[in-house]
Amino acid sequence: MKTNALKLTLRICCWLFGAVFIFSGFVKAIDPAGGSYKFQEYFAAMGLESFGTFALILAVLLSAIEMVIGLNLLFGVRIKETSIAGILFMLVMTPLTLWIALKNPVPDCGCFGDALIISNKATFVKNIVLLIMIVAIFCLRKHYTPTIKPLTEWVLVLFSFVSVMALSHVSYHYLPMVDFRPFKIGINIPESMKFPDSVPRDEYNTTFILSKNGVKKEFTLENYPDSTWTFIEQKTTLIKEGYKPPIHDFSIQDPLHGDITDTVLNNRGYTFLLIAYDMATAKRNHTAELNALYRYALQNRYAFYCLTGSTPEVIDQFMTETSLQIPLCIADPTTLKTVIRSNPGLVLLHNGTVVNHWPNSWLPSFRQPLSQNPADEMPSIRPWMWVAFVSILYLAIFIGLRKMIERWNGSRS
Repeated sequence: MKTNALKLTLRICCWLFGAVFIFSGFVKAIDPAGGSYKFQEYFAAMGLESFGTFALILAVLLSAIEMVIGLNLLFGVRIKETSIAGILFMLVMTPLTLWIALKNPVPDCGCFGDALIISNKATFVKNIVLLIMIVAIFCLRKHYTPTIKPLTEWVLVLFSFVSVMALSHVSYHYLPMVDFRPFKIGINIPESMKFPDSVPRDEYNTTFILSKNGVKKEFTLENYPDSTWTFIEQKTTLIKEGYKPPIHDFSIQDPLHGDITDTVLNNRGYTFLLIAYDMATAKRNHTAELNALYRYALQNRYAFYCLTGSTPEVIDQFMTETSLQIPLCIADPTTLKTVIRSNPGLVLLHNGTVVNHWPNSWLPSFRQPLSQNPADEMPSIRPWMWVAFVSILYLAIFIGLRKMIERWNGSRS
């Protein structure tokens, strides 16, 4: 009875720990660019900006390690080695998340990408629970009876690792198959920027430092002194954080007309946005196609803007090298990274709603005017279909590979 209970405990811990790691690794694997941005935030907080060059590699490796550990535990592959790897992983991540919880260097640890955002303190508690679970798996590992031969297990581990790397590669060069960001398809940007009347706003405490007869004193608006005091400085401190709309920092600045955010988002009809958050690193191999799309938009009276966060010098160099014809506007580069992962990438709006987006490597080629129904311009394959396809393909190859190797081993013995 005791042995059965220990086996059940081991199985439950493997399933729970594996499920968390698979989910965490998967949402990172389908958005490697987002993971690289998070690594860059960490490096900036630590004063290690020079390590930003390795951000993408580290993001892909992190997702692969998490996925392989999770898949191994879920399918019962190399439990001993996997539990040791899991312990080492958690011994690195748990102190790191403790530092994040105490110092709050980044607002979101990025543990679950953009799919699930939890507080830094909750992240630390989560890691404590996971550390306890993986230690329990290691201690109870002898109660697991392997059903796969060692050679087969190692081949399956290699297959899982290669599969995750391939998934990250495809997602990086195209777009995430599941989009968890606030600018995903179907979102109405103006609505996502609104503050509901009933939600609390940020609360600030404002104090004033003034002096009189060589004495400095701090005042508030309630006890502000008379004009005999000399103003020195003002301090504003956030005392209570209120509601933040899903999109709260999106603005478009035209070099000639200033802020045109409302003009763009409230345009009745279709609007194309070419997003190039950093023109210094933006790909230049499809400029002719982009110019053709711009001419198509002009012919059909669709608005078309290029949004960038680059400096004037970088913009001038890019325009000289590419002969891009699309009108340029300025926006916050961090926000543009959130709009679309590709640099550059194309976004199509209809009455302020995101209809579709395309990476630089897969630009559309329109011949006829767009229909009055935005659904006609939506992709035919839904995100859940992509996830189901990838999952079924992985399982089919995983099972087939296992049977093939075991049959080969059986023929040799």
